[in-house]
Amino acid sequence: MINLIFLFQQGDGMGSLVSSLLPFLLIIVVFYFIILRPQQKRQKEREKLLSAVKKGDKIITSGGVHGTVEGLEDNTVLIKIADNVKVKMEKSAIGTIIGVTDQKAK
Repeated sequence: MINLIFLFQQGDGMGSLVSSLLPFLLIIVVFYFIILRPQQKRQKEREKLLSAVKKGDKIITSGGVHGTVEGLEDNTVLIKIADNVKVKMEKSAIGTIIGVTDQKAK
């Protein structure tokens, strides 16, 4: 620790370079652990949620529409929102999965 303090107090070019870069490096490290890393975790959880959607799940879309998944394709889902009313939308529009109905997947 004393050697580190001594390094910052030296007048040579290396000591001043380290002392001038240290605050920027600390800002980058703090930025990574406070902002970037939690965002990556949330993104992985969201991908996991969207890949777990199956026929019969009750969902709420990001727009607030409640419905039941009636069909799945690669990037789209068919959602039943009322009797004889089905809407086709992107999987990314799913906000949350709230439960599974008694309906068996065909």
